[in-house]
Amino acid sequence: MLDDRARLLLKALVERYIADGQPVGSRTLSKASGLELSPATIRNVMSDLEDLGLIVSPHTSAGRIPTAKGYRLFVDTMLTSQRDMHSLARSINAPRLAPDQPLKVISNAAHILSSLSQFVGVVMAPRRTSVFRHIEFLRLSEKRFLVIIVSPDGDVQNRVIFTEADYTQSQLIEASNFLNSHYAGMAMEEVRERLKTEVDALRGEIATLMQEAVLVSSEAIASRDEVVVSGERNLLAVSDFSSDMGNLRKLFDLFEQKAQLMRLLDVSSRAEGVRIYIGGESQVISYQELSVVTAPYEVDGQVVGTLGVIGPMRMPYEKMIQIVDITSKLVTTALSHSK
Repeated sequence: MLDDRARLLLKALVERYIADGQPVGSRTLSKASGLELSPATIRNVMSDLEDLGLIVSPHTSAGRIPTAKGYRLFVDTMLTSQRDMHSLARSINAPRLAPDQPLKVISNAAHILSSLSQFVGVVMAPRRTSVFRHIEFLRLSEKRFLVIIVSPDGDVQNRVIFTEADYTQSQLIEASNFLNSHYAGMAMEEVRERLKTEVDALRGEIATLMQEAVLVSSEAIASRDEVVVSGERNLLAVSDFSSDMGNLRKLFDLFEQKAQLMRLLDVSSRAEGVRIYIGGESQVISYQELSVVTAPYEVDGQVVGTLGVIGPMRMPYEKMIQIVDITSKLVTTALSHSK
Protein backbone atom coordinates (compact mmCIF):
# COMPACT_ATOMS: atom_id res chain seq x y z
CA MET A 1 0.00 0.00 0.00
CA LEU A 2 2.90 2.36 0.74
CA ASP A 3 6.34 2.58 -0.82
CA ASP A 4 9.43 2.66 1.40
CA ARG A 5 9.67 6.45 1.37
CA ALA A 6 6.06 6.92 2.44
CA ARG A 7 6.44 4.29 5.17
CA LEU A 8 9.56 6.00 6.55
CA LEU A 9 7.87 9.37 6.59
CA LEU A 10 4.73 7.99 8.27
CA LYS A 11 6.85 6.21 10.88
CA ALA A 12 8.83 9.38 11.58
CA LEU A 13 5.65 11.45 11.80
CA VAL A 14 3.96 9.07 14.27
CA GLU A 15 7.08 8.82 16.45
CA ARG A 16 7.53 12.59 16.48
CA TYR A 17 3.88 13.21 17.33
CA ILE A 18 3.94 10.61 20.13
CA ALA A 19 7.07 12.27 21.52
CA ASP A 20 5.93 15.89 21.67
CA GLY A 21 2.20 16.01 20.88
CA GLN A 22 2.53 18.76 18.28
CA PRO A 23 1.35 18.52 14.64
CA VAL A 24 4.34 17.64 12.47
CA GLY A 25 5.28 19.94 9.59
CA SER A 26 7.32 19.06 6.50
CA ARG A 27 10.50 20.71 7.77
CA THR A 28 10.38 18.81 11.10
CA LEU A 29 9.57 15.61 9.26
CA SER A 30 12.55 16.05 6.94
CA LYS A 31 14.89 16.21 9.94
CA ALA A 32 13.16 13.40 11.84
CA SER A 33 13.15 10.98 8.92
CA GLY A 34 16.78 11.50 7.93
CA LEU A 35 15.73 11.56 4.27
CA GLU A 36 17.22 14.16 1.98
CA LEU A 37 14.00 15.24 0.35
CA SER A 38 12.80 18.66 -0.70
CA PRO A 39 9.96 20.21 1.32
CA ALA A 40 7.78 19.99 -1.79
CA THR A 41 8.37 16.23 -2.09
CA ILE A 42 7.55 15.70 1.60
CA ARG A 43 4.39 17.77 1.24
CA ASN A 44 3.33 15.61 -1.72
CA VAL A 45 3.89 12.40 0.25
CA MET A 46 2.00 13.82 3.23
CA SER A 47 -0.86 14.71 0.93
CA ASP A 48 -0.94 11.10 -0.30
CA LEU A 49 -0.92 9.81 3.29
CA GLU A 50 -3.78 12.15 4.09
CA ASP A 51 -5.76 10.89 1.08
CA LEU A 52 -5.28 7.35 2.44
CA GLY A 53 -6.74 8.39 5.78
CA LEU A 54 -3.49 7.75 7.68
CA ILE A 55 -2.86 11.34 8.79
CA VAL A 56 -4.96 14.45 9.13
CA SER A 57 -4.33 18.18 9.33
CA PRO A 58 -5.84 19.94 12.37
CA HIS A 59 -7.60 23.18 11.51
CA THR A 60 -5.21 25.25 13.57
CA SER A 61 -1.97 23.98 12.06
CA ALA A 62 -0.23 23.29 8.78
CA GLY A 63 1.28 20.16 10.35
CA ARG A 64 -0.23 16.68 10.37
CA ILE A 65 -1.14 14.19 13.10
CA PRO A 66 -1.82 10.44 12.79
CA THR A 67 -5.35 9.06 12.59
CA ALA A 68 -6.47 5.83 14.30
CA LYS A 69 -5.83 4.13 10.95
CA GLY A 70 -2.33 5.59 10.84
CA TYR A 71 -1.58 4.41 14.39
CA ARG A 72 -2.85 0.94 13.48
CA LEU A 73 -0.51 0.67 10.48
CA PHE A 74 2.37 1.95 12.62
CA VAL A 75 1.69 -0.55 15.41
CA ASP A 76 1.19 -3.51 13.06
CA THR A 77 4.14 -2.97 10.74
CA MET A 78 6.59 -0.36 12.00
CA LEU A 79 7.31 -0.95 15.67
CA THR A 80 10.90 -1.90 16.38
CA SER A 81 11.77 -3.05 19.88
CA GLN A 82 14.84 -1.18 21.05
CA ARG A 83 14.30 -1.37 24.79
CA ASP A 84 16.10 -3.75 27.09
CA MET A 85 13.34 -6.01 28.36
CA HIS A 86 15.46 -7.20 31.28
CA SER A 87 16.16 -3.63 32.33
CA LEU A 88 12.47 -2.81 32.26
CA ALA A 89 11.67 -5.95 34.23
CA ARG A 90 14.22 -4.98 36.88
CA SER A 91 12.56 -1.57 37.20
CA ILE A 92 9.41 -3.32 38.38
CA ASN A 93 9.49 -3.94 42.11
CA ALA A 94 8.89 -7.68 41.87
CA PRO A 95 8.46 -8.24 45.63
CA ARG A 96 5.23 -6.25 45.41
CA LEU A 97 3.88 -9.20 43.46
CA ALA A 98 4.77 -11.65 46.22
CA PRO A 99 2.26 -14.52 46.12
CA ASP A 100 0.87 -14.07 49.62
CA GLN A 101 -2.69 -13.20 48.58
CA PRO A 102 -4.05 -13.42 45.02
CA LEU A 103 -6.19 -10.27 45.36
CA LYS A 104 -3.17 -8.35 46.63
CA VAL A 105 -1.21 -9.53 43.59
CA ILE A 106 -4.00 -8.18 41.34
CA SER A 107 -4.14 -4.84 43.16
CA ASN A 108 -0.35 -4.43 43.03
CA ALA A 109 -0.28 -5.34 39.35
CA ALA A 110 -2.80 -2.58 38.55
CA HIS A 111 -0.63 -0.12 40.49
CA ILE A 112 2.52 -1.25 38.64
CA LEU A 113 0.80 -0.83 35.28
CA SER A 114 -0.38 2.70 36.06
CA SER A 115 2.92 3.71 37.68
CA LEU A 116 5.10 2.56 34.78
CA SER A 117 2.78 3.75 32.02
CA GLN A 118 1.61 6.97 33.70
CA PHE A 119 -1.82 6.07 32.36
CA VAL A 120 -4.54 3.80 33.79
CA GLY A 121 -3.78 0.22 34.82
CA VAL A 122 -6.64 -2.31 34.77
CA VAL A 123 -6.63 -5.93 35.88
CA MET A 124 -9.50 -8.40 35.72
CA ALA A 125 -9.33 -10.56 38.83
CA PRO A 126 -9.11 -14.31 38.23
CA ARG A 127 -12.44 -15.84 37.34
CA ARG A 128 -13.90 -17.62 40.31
CA THR A 129 -15.15 -21.15 40.02
CA SER A 130 -18.90 -21.46 39.59
CA VAL A 131 -19.06 -24.38 42.00
CA PHE A 132 -21.77 -24.11 44.68
CA ARG A 133 -21.86 -25.70 48.14
CA HIS A 134 -25.49 -25.04 48.99
CA ILE A 135 -28.57 -23.55 47.32
CA GLU A 136 -31.84 -22.51 48.89
CA PHE A 137 -35.15 -21.00 47.73
CA LEU A 138 -37.35 -18.56 49.61
CA ARG A 139 -40.83 -17.54 48.45
CA LEU A 140 -41.18 -13.74 48.45
CA SER A 141 -44.57 -13.38 46.78
CA GLU A 142 -46.57 -14.96 43.99
CA LYS A 143 -44.21 -16.08 41.19
CA ARG A 144 -41.32 -14.24 42.87
CA PHE A 145 -38.56 -16.10 44.70
CA LEU A 146 -35.19 -15.49 46.29
CA VAL A 147 -32.36 -17.84 45.35
CA ILE A 148 -29.57 -18.05 47.94
CA ILE A 149 -26.28 -19.54 46.68
CA VAL A 150 -23.39 -20.39 48.98
CA SER A 151 -19.96 -20.98 47.39
CA PRO A 152 -17.32 -23.40 48.75
CA ASP A 153 -15.43 -20.45 50.26
CA GLY A 154 -18.54 -19.28 52.12
CA ASP A 155 -19.42 -16.39 49.82
CA VAL A 156 -23.20 -15.84 49.68
CA GLN A 157 -25.02 -14.52 46.61
CA ASN A 158 -28.72 -13.66 46.51
CA ARG A 159 -30.79 -13.33 43.36
CA VAL A 160 -34.51 -12.74 42.81
CA ILE A 161 -36.19 -14.74 40.05
CA PHE A 162 -39.63 -14.37 38.51
CA THR A 163 -41.38 -17.47 37.17
CA GLU A 164 -44.41 -18.13 35.00
CA ALA A 165 -45.77 -20.67 37.50
CA ASP A 166 -46.21 -20.21 41.23
CA TYR A 167 -44.64 -22.61 43.76
CA THR A 168 -45.38 -23.47 47.33
CA GLN A 169 -42.66 -23.37 49.95
CA SER A 170 -42.75 -27.18 50.15
CA GLN A 171 -42.05 -27.37 46.42
CA LEU A 172 -39.14 -24.96 46.86
CA ILE A 173 -37.73 -27.14 49.63
CA GLU A 174 -38.10 -30.20 47.41
CA ALA A 175 -36.18 -28.47 44.60
CA SER A 176 -33.36 -27.22 46.85
CA ASN A 177 -33.01 -30.64 48.53
CA PHE A 178 -32.69 -32.30 45.11
CA LEU A 179 -30.05 -29.84 43.94
CA ASN A 180 -28.05 -30.01 47.17
CA SER A 181 -28.08 -33.79 47.39
CA HIS A 182 -27.32 -34.49 43.72
CA TYR A 183 -25.21 -31.55 42.51
CA ALA A 184 -23.48 -29.78 45.42
CA GLY A 185 -19.78 -29.39 44.62
CA MET A 186 -20.34 -29.26 40.85
CA ALA A 187 -19.88 -26.25 38.57
CA MET A 188 -23.15 -24.54 37.63
CA GLU A 189 -22.44 -25.08 33.94
CA GLU A 190 -22.24 -28.84 34.53
CA VAL A 191 -25.41 -28.76 36.64
CA ARG A 192 -27.26 -27.00 33.83
CA GLU A 193 -26.26 -29.69 31.34
CA ARG A 194 -27.15 -32.56 33.66
CA LEU A 195 -30.48 -31.06 34.59
CA LYS A 196 -31.54 -31.26 30.95
CA THR A 197 -31.41 -35.07 31.07
CA GLU A 198 -31.63 -36.08 34.73
CA VAL A 199 -34.78 -34.46 36.05
CA ASP A 200 -37.32 -36.56 34.23
CA ALA A 201 -38.18 -38.20 37.55
CA LEU A 202 -39.31 -34.85 38.95
CA ARG A 203 -42.51 -33.08 38.14
CA GLY A 204 -42.08 -30.79 35.16
CA GLU A 205 -42.75 -27.56 37.04
CA ILE A 206 -40.06 -28.34 39.62
CA ALA A 207 -37.57 -29.09 36.84
CA THR A 208 -38.35 -25.73 35.24
CA LEU A 209 -37.83 -23.93 38.55
CA MET A 210 -34.46 -25.58 39.07
CA GLN A 211 -33.27 -24.78 35.56
CA GLU A 212 -34.19 -21.11 36.02
CA ALA A 213 -32.53 -21.06 39.43
CA VAL A 214 -29.31 -22.61 38.16
CA LEU A 215 -29.17 -20.12 35.28
CA VAL A 216 -29.52 -17.12 37.58
CA SER A 217 -27.09 -18.69 40.06
CA SER A 218 -24.48 -19.11 37.35
CA GLU A 219 -24.88 -15.44 36.41
CA ALA A 220 -24.67 -14.41 40.07
CA ILE A 221 -21.41 -16.27 40.57
CA ALA A 222 -19.96 -14.89 37.32
CA SER A 223 -20.86 -11.35 38.41
CA ARG A 224 -18.38 -11.64 41.26
CA ASP A 225 -15.58 -11.09 38.78
CA GLU A 226 -13.95 -7.77 39.51
CA VAL A 227 -11.88 -5.23 37.66
CA VAL A 228 -9.22 -3.43 39.65
CA VAL A 229 -8.47 0.05 38.27
CA SER A 230 -5.47 2.18 39.23
CA GLY A 231 -4.21 5.58 38.11
CA GLU A 232 -7.37 7.22 36.80
CA ARG A 233 -6.05 10.58 37.97
CA ASN A 234 -3.09 10.19 35.60
CA LEU A 235 -5.46 11.15 32.79
CA LEU A 236 -5.82 14.62 34.29
CA ALA A 237 -2.22 15.24 33.23
CA VAL A 238 -2.77 14.01 29.66
CA SER A 239 -3.14 17.07 27.43
CA ASP A 240 -5.22 15.06 24.96
CA PHE A 241 -7.97 14.80 27.61
CA SER A 242 -7.43 17.66 30.06
CA SER A 243 -8.77 20.32 27.69
CA ASP A 244 -12.18 18.62 27.45
CA MET A 245 -13.89 18.18 30.83
CA GLY A 246 -16.88 16.49 29.21
CA ASN A 247 -14.62 13.78 27.83
CA LEU A 248 -12.89 13.39 31.17
CA ARG A 249 -16.21 12.89 32.92
CA LYS A 250 -17.13 10.16 30.42
CA LEU A 251 -13.80 8.44 31.04
CA PHE A 252 -14.19 8.53 34.80
CA ASP A 253 -17.70 7.09 34.43
CA LEU A 254 -16.17 4.27 32.41
CA PHE A 255 -13.72 3.42 35.17
CA GLU A 256 -16.37 3.74 37.88
CA GLN A 257 -19.01 1.53 36.28
CA LYS A 258 -16.53 -1.09 35.04
CA ALA A 259 -19.09 -3.10 33.03
CA GLN A 260 -17.57 -2.09 29.68
CA LEU A 261 -14.08 -2.78 31.03
CA MET A 262 -15.19 -6.26 32.08
CA ARG A 263 -16.49 -7.03 28.59
CA LEU A 264 -13.32 -5.74 26.94
CA LEU A 265 -11.00 -7.67 29.24
CA ASP A 266 -13.11 -10.80 28.88
CA VAL A 267 -12.85 -10.60 25.08
CA SER A 268 -9.09 -9.98 25.35
CA SER A 269 -8.58 -13.05 27.53
CA ARG A 270 -9.51 -15.26 24.56
CA ALA A 271 -6.57 -13.98 22.53
CA GLU A 272 -2.95 -15.01 22.78
CA GLY A 273 -0.33 -12.46 23.75
CA VAL A 274 -0.62 -8.69 23.69
CA ARG A 275 -3.60 -7.08 21.94
CA ILE A 276 -3.91 -3.42 21.04
CA TYR A 277 -7.21 -1.59 20.50
CA ILE A 278 -6.87 1.85 18.93
CA GLY A 279 -9.73 4.34 19.07
CA GLY A 280 -13.08 2.55 18.93
CA GLU A 281 -11.67 -0.69 17.48
CA SER A 282 -12.73 -2.85 20.42
CA GLN A 283 -16.44 -2.12 19.73
CA VAL A 284 -16.83 -2.46 23.50
CA ILE A 285 -15.27 0.81 24.61
CA SER A 286 -16.40 3.29 21.99
CA TYR A 287 -14.23 6.25 23.01
CA GLN A 288 -12.37 7.28 19.87
CA GLU A 289 -9.67 9.06 21.88
CA LEU A 290 -8.60 5.96 23.84
CA SER A 291 -6.20 3.14 23.12
CA VAL A 292 -6.03 -0.06 25.17
CA VAL A 293 -3.12 -2.49 25.39
CA THR A 294 -4.01 -5.83 27.01
CA ALA A 295 -2.54 -9.27 27.69
CA PRO A 296 -3.97 -12.37 29.37
CA TYR A 297 -2.34 -13.96 32.41
CA GLU A 298 -2.42 -17.57 33.53
CA VAL A 299 -2.46 -19.80 36.57
CA ASP A 300 -0.75 -23.13 36.02
CA GLY A 301 -1.10 -22.93 32.25
CA GLN A 302 -4.75 -21.82 32.17
CA VAL A 303 -5.78 -18.27 31.20
CA VAL A 304 -7.78 -16.87 34.13
CA GLY A 305 -7.81 -13.12 33.52
CA THR A 306 -6.55 -10.11 31.61
CA LEU A 307 -4.65 -6.95 32.44
CA GLY A 308 -3.76 -3.84 30.51
CA VAL A 309 -3.11 -0.14 30.14
CA ILE A 310 -5.67 2.45 29.01
CA GLY A 311 -4.49 5.80 27.73
CA PRO A 312 -4.71 8.24 24.84
CA MET A 313 -4.20 7.19 21.23
CA ARG A 314 -0.99 9.21 21.41
CA MET A 315 0.84 6.73 23.62
CA PRO A 316 4.32 5.15 23.26
CA TYR A 317 3.02 1.79 22.07
CA GLU A 318 6.36 -0.01 22.15
CA LYS A 319 6.83 0.81 25.83
CA MET A 320 3.20 -0.01 26.70
CA ILE A 321 3.44 -3.41 24.99
CA GLN A 322 6.50 -4.29 27.04
CA ILE A 323 5.03 -3.04 30.32
CA VAL A 324 1.85 -5.06 29.79
CA ASP A 325 3.73 -8.16 28.59
CA ILE A 326 6.16 -8.18 31.52
CA THR A 327 3.46 -7.49 34.11
CA SER A 328 1.31 -10.35 32.77
CA LYS A 329 4.29 -12.70 33.13
CA LEU A 330 4.95 -11.49 36.69
CA VAL A 331 1.30 -12.00 37.65
CA THR A 332 1.30 -15.45 36.05
CA THR A 333 4.38 -16.42 38.04
CA ALA A 334 3.08 -14.99 41.33
CA LEU A 335 -0.37 -16.57 41.09
CA SER A 336 0.92 -19.93 39.92
CA HIS A 337 3.29 -20.05 42.90
CA SER A 338 0.63 -18.94 45.35
CA LYS A 339 -1.36 -22.14 45.10
